[in-house]
Formats: sequence, structure tokens, C-alpha cells
Amino acid sequence: MAGAGTAQWSSRFAFIMAAVGSSVGLGNLWRFSAEAGTNGGGAFILIYLLCIVFVGLPVLMSEYIIGRAGQASSAVKSMDDLNDRSGTSHGWSSGAWLGMIASFLIVSFYCVVAAWVMAYIPKFLTGAFDGQTPDQIAGQFGDLVGNPTKVIPYFLIFGILTAYLVSRGVNRGIEIAAKYLMPLFFILLIGLAAYAVVTSSAQGGAQKAFNFLFKPDFTKINGQVANSALGQACFSLGIGNAIMITYGSYLPRNISIPKAALTVSVTDTLVALIAGFAIFPIVFANDLDFAAGAGIFFQTLPTALSSAPGGNIVGAAFFFLAFFAAITSSVSLLEPTVAWVAEQFKMTKAKAAWLTAALVIALGFGSVFSSAFFDLIDTGIVGPIIAPLSALLVVLFTGWRLNKDILDQELGGEGEALGRFLMIFVKWVAPIFIFLVLVSGTYDKWIKPYMASGAAG
Repeated sequence: MAGAGTAQWSSRFAFIMAAVGSSVGLGNLWRFSAEAGTNGGGAFILIYLLCIVFVGLPVLMSEYIIGRAGQASSAVKSMDDLNDRSGTSHGWSSGAWLGMIASFLIVSFYCVVAAWVMAYIPKFLTGAFDGQTPDQIAGQFGDLVGNPTKVIPYFLIFGILTAYLVSRGVNRGIEIAAKYLMPLFFILLIGLAAYAVVTSSAQGGAQKAFNFLFKPDFTKINGQVANSALGQACFSLGIGNAIMITYGSYLPRNISIPKAALTVSVTDTLVALIAGFAIFPIVFANDLDFAAGAGIFFQTLPTALSSAPGGNIVGAAFFFLAFFAAITSSVSLLEPTVAWVAEQFKMTKAKAAWLTAALVIALGFGSVFSSAFFDLIDTGIVGPIIAPLSALLVVLFTGWRLNKDILDQELGGEGEALGRFLMIFVKWVAPIFIFLVLVSGTYDKWIKPYMASGAAG
């Protein structure tokens, strides 16, 4: 009996909103636009969609299976339980351990990005970008990033709000935030996308954005684009960081795991594509740099909106939307460690949440004061190594080591045919591609620079 003694989602809608809220975050807005812009647009998106189907969806289903089949609320304890019941080594639990470490590290710098987002809301409302040149607007972002005293208040507010929501538990905290914030998020996102398309159509921005996003230039497809697309798929869905194992432990038995995984994957992908239409039409209409990377969110968009009709209101709404996305994701990122601390040390959920949040905030100050520290965690440790290694261990365990009777039970019911089909990808496809991401990411980030420095020396 999965998840014995743990809280459960009150309904399928509540679970879907929480799971989507976890997946849909700044990864769909800030990171997706940056990756699509710098990796060829349509070429990147084509590979990204294939990665969602062949890797993201199978890993997501695997994590739900482990979470619900395990008899604990924390990912690590669930894996330990399944190792005992499957007669396998507890070494497989390192997949959950790595995932929990990844989520803890991610939320520390995620709170910093969210702080930047929060700082932009009053900037738009007070007209801070009015009459500014693109260089001046870029300078405002540089000043924000380089001036910790301007970031710290927002960073602390966001971290405390995250801890408060998690401390209230599954039903009174995480679930309420997701059930009310996510529908509002969808309404705002669709409204902003419509605004971007309508206001940019006269300058051809909407058509250019459509061509850029959906007419792939196959000559742009290469190993780097494929690696970025798979990395973005994993980051966007929130796999490889123990979140979905933890959320799966709260999943009632009357919910089909394969159908839930499919619903979350499709919704997350649609949000990313709609977000593209909220950003790129404005970029193209104003002849701005679509390959500006992370700057497209904090520099390019403010440049375009500062002179657009109602631009200040739209800009504030857009960053308010990003704040909604950030809070639902940060809550999910904090949850795996909180669940483990509460279970391991017999603490109340509230005490575990505040203790864990204090540690996250302490670590997060490193990213507030040092962009190098931020990059080390994001693109140096978690992205290329910890998250893909966690995802790899999860699919290998689910596909090859999990007790067959347990697997059959979790895949039973109305989702059985879909589950059996997806298990082909769990066993044979996802491990290969995740392994390639792990190897190429580690090589590009650590081995290649080391070899280059050695050759230069």
C-alpha cells in the first residue's frame, strides 16, 4: 500500500495543478526563451518535443511509480522501501539521494532568479524603463545583479513565502497554492500571448515568431542543440530532482500514473510554446536580439515593452506571471528535502520546512553575492551531472530492477496500455539518451576546459 500514513492529494485536479505547477516555472519562461533563441528556434523545439516524448515522459512516469509504490513520503525512504521489496541493493537509492540534493541546490539559486523577477514588477509600475535606451535598460539589470543590497529583500521575501507554503503541508499549502495560482497563471499567459501577437502583427513580429518557432532549419541541428534540448526538457519537467517521486507518494490509487504523466508533459510543453508567443513576437517586431540568451527575459523584453502601448502594465503583468510560476516551482523544489527531514528526524512538517528553508537561504546568499557561484551550481554541478545521473538511476531501477508485481500494480487500471507502451522507452530509450547527456554535459563543462587549459599551459 503506497504512501501509508502520508498525506494525499484531495483530487486528481489538485494533483495535476500541483504537478504542473512544479514543472511550469521559470524554466518555461526565462530558460525556454533563452535556449530556443540561442539554439536555432524551430530546430531546437523539434528536438525538444522529441526529448519530451522519448525521455521526459518515461522518466516522469518512473518517478511517479516509485513515489506511489514506496511506503514513505520522502523520495529516499520510498526508494529504500522498494529496494527491500524488490530484493535489490540500497545503492539504487542514490538516485533519490542525488535528486534530493539537486532540488536543494536548485532552489537556492532559483530564489535569486525569482528575486530578480520580483524586482522588475515595481520597475514597470513606476516607469523605470521609460525613455531608456537599450544599453541603459541592460545596465539596470546589470546593476541589480551586481548590487546584492537590491536583491536581498526580495530574496528573503521569496524564500520565506516558499517556506511558509511548504510548512502548511500538502493540502493546506502546496495544493492551495497550485489550485488557485496555476489557473490564474494560464489566464495571464494566454492574455499576454494574445497581446504580443496582436500588437506585433503590423510589424510582422507574429509571423516571424511563428516561422522562427515552427519552421525548423534542419541545418542548425547538431550535438549542441540536441544536448541543450534534452537538458531543457529535463529541467522544464522537473525530473531528476526527486520532486515527482515525492509528489507521487501523495498520489491516490484511483489516479492512472501513465495518464497523469502524459497530462503533465503535454501541459508543460504547451505552456512553453505559448510563452514563446508571449515573448518572440515582441522581440521580432522591435528588431531585437532573439539570441540574447538569459538577457532576452530581463533586458530584451523590457526594451520592447517600454515603448509599447500599455507596456508598463503589460510588463508588470508579465513579471507577476513569472512570479506565480516561480513560487509554485520553488515550493516543489523545497518539498523533497523537507519531506526527508521530517521523516528522518521525526519532526513536524512545519519545523522541517523552516529549518530546511534556513539552510537554503544561507546557501542562496552565495548566488546573491557571486554570479560565479550561481553558475557553478546551475550549469556546473546540477545541470550536467547530478540531475541526469539521478534520472538515469531512476529509469534503470524502474525498468530493470523494480519488482514486476509492484510495477504491474502501479501500471494497472485504465492507463495500462499506455503504461506498457511507455515502459519500452523507460527500459530501452530513455537510459541511452540520458547517459549521452550526462557524458556530453560533463565533458563540455569540466573535461574539455581542463584539457584546453592543459594544452595552453
